[in-house]
Amino acid sequence: MKRPNLITALALATALATGGAQPALAQQASPVPAIEAGHTLLTVSAQGSSTRTPDMASYSAGVTTQGTTASEALSANSALMTRVIAALKQAGIADKDIQTSNLNLNPVYAQPKRQPDGSHEDGPQRIVGYQATNTVSVRQRKLEAMGKVIDALVNAGANQVNGPNFMLAEPDAAQDEARKAAMKDARARANLYAGAAGLRVARIVSISESGGYAPTPVMYMRKEAMDVASAPPPVAAGELEMNVNLTVQFELAP
Repeated sequence: MKRPNLITALALATALATGGAQPALAQQASPVPAIEAGHTLLTVSAQGSSTRTPDMASYSAGVTTQGTTASEALSANSALMTRVIAALKQAGIADKDIQTSNLNLNPVYAQPKRQPDGSHEDGPQRIVGYQATNTVSVRQRKLEAMGKVIDALVNAGANQVNGPNFMLAEPDAAQDEARKAAMKDARARANLYAGAAGLRVARIVSISESGGYAPTPVMYMRKEAMDVASAPPPVAAGELEMNVNLTVQFELAP
């Protein structure tokens, strides 16, 4: 019974001598769930999923302009962006579903001159113009009209369109379905292992969850690429897969 006290005293003396506790002494291991004596702790990882047809999407649309002065670049950008936002509203996008996400005004520098030996000329960078970028994030609630809306944006002056990110307006039901499937799988595995070991599942000790939407394809378009086609771009929503990962700890009893 003296030995643990001696070790504790030595550790305390070392900490005082060095001005504080050592890092190893400051760290504590994660607590192990308490189970009855003679029982076994089993940890099971399981996944559940559910699929739904998306009913909503988000994407970004923007305008990039250049000018010899900052004022010229920004003025040209503002005029086009006003048209783009007006086109969104005319297409039925509500004010609450349009949000400015990026506004930049940056100088454009001249390329450094190349010397005969292949090196570049040293010296301060020279500003030859300015570039303005304005981008809005859009929530599209009528997916069947998305292609026409993007076409209208481009015709209004948008030269950057990125997205879409498909989603569910109300994902709770799909997520709960995935949770139930994951829990069913976890219980089935626990019963399998318990039966193979000659034990039974006494109770669930802990449950932890992670998960979300599965990755979806990304559409990226610029005005130059869309000018060749007169028809609105096709947009296929496909399906969304909701995944939930569970880590469940079971207490097994004889």
